[in-house]
Amino acid sequence: MANAVKKNTKIFVLDTNVLLHDYRCMHNFDEHDIVVPITVLEELDRFKKGNDIINYHAREFTRELDKLSGDKLFNGGISLGKGKGKLSIETGKPASEKLVASFPENTPDHRILAIAEYLKVLHDTKREVILITKDINLRMKAKSLGLMAQDYHNDMVQNIEDIYESVKVNEVTDHSLISDMYDTAEGVPVNRFHFKKEPHAHQYFIFKNESRSGLGHFDPFNRRVNRVEKTRTYGIDPRNAEQTFALDALSRPEVQLVALTGKAGTGKTLLALAAAIHQRKEYTQIFLARPIIPLGNRDIGYLPGDVDEKIGPYMAPLFDNLAVIKQKFRQQSKEFSRIEEMQQSEKLVITPLAYIRGRSLSRVFFIVDEAQNLTPHEVKTIITRAGEGTKMVFTGDIQQIDSPYLDTKSNGLTYLADRMKGQDIFAHVHLVKGERSYLADLASNLL
Repeated sequence: MANAVKKNTKIFVLDTNVLLHDYRCMHNFDEHDIVVPITVLEELDRFKKGNDIINYHAREFTRELDKLSGDKLFNGGISLGKGKGKLSIETGKPASEKLVASFPENTPDHRILAIAEYLKVLHDTKREVILITKDINLRMKAKSLGLMAQDYHNDMVQNIEDIYESVKVNEVTDHSLISDMYDTAEGVPVNRFHFKKEPHAHQYFIFKNESRSGLGHFDPFNRRVNRVEKTRTYGIDPRNAEQTFALDALSRPEVQLVALTGKAGTGKTLLALAAAIHQRKEYTQIFLARPIIPLGNRDIGYLPGDVDEKIGPYMAPLFDNLAVIKQKFRQQSKEFSRIEEMQQSEKLVITPLAYIRGRSLSRVFFIVDEAQNLTPHEVKTIITRAGEGTKMVFTGDIQQIDSPYLDTKSNGLTYLADRMKGQDIFAHVHLVKGERSYLADLASNLL
């Protein structure tokens, strides 16, 4: 019986990028065995030094491996626990003629392929050998050699459609509902709407009937649907329903975590920044940060100039949003002067995300731009820095991902919106209509 069970288990060969994405991934393969090619350890060694999240993951995986150290790692493997498979390290193996003919260069990827190919031949048809990598090209190379290859699916979102449908449009037959929602400050009991599906916490609705429409928000604490008003926020007027909802979520003190998704030009970052400045008295600082994705995956240290000159080009879009808000006021106005003073006194700070990591953030309005370029673990690491009174906002376009190892289902922003849905301190709004300009919106839709 034990042999039959073992025959049905699989062997997963892990690529370096999987371990850098999730250093605890080896605990997520249930009863199946895991093989780490010796080449992967060599690559991890290059990532151990540094302050970025992948450097942290490289160090943490090495520590995890050290806890299991022993001769069996190289000879049969070490059990990962009850009901789990074994972890082993496979030393280098000679490449087959087919592999050499197809990929003659001696690269780490090709050495990993050689080990996966060796294991497949060794186990023949008895057990499936699957290469797990977040590198699409490596998966294609593996398949060309007849090897099975898959992405790492553990933290992938399954129902991506829910991300695009954060706002619900409802036809209401009871004409008094919309009037009652607007006439009473406390809102209308949720059961009067006869929703087919129970609304989740802080869900937003567009209600319509033959004569009028209205914007509503589900309050999970009082279980009522209350009205959402279009409100100017530090010079910024919402131009559509989704922007109105976004400003509402950003302004609610009970909502401590907000995700804003949408294509370029929908106003995600601008709305978040305007809401933060509007609520400046409630927070000791406003941080506006974004991850730096250097060209060629090279560190910004190779760029010429001092720190400000190195990071300036990456932070320019954030300064552009701040300039839009400032342009809403005359230079002599107190609103304009207030923004200038906030920057000079570092009440308002625009900075790379790497400079924020490791800090404890109390009473901070923290905006993370381009969050689709973060991994789920990076998002978790950032949120766990939140202290008392802190509000965190993650914005991004899940269709525009710069990281080669993330996609619409596996990036940190999608993961956040999916996992936090329904929590009473979380709100998510997906913005649809581009408002930057008619030209920008047309290009976004057609090109």
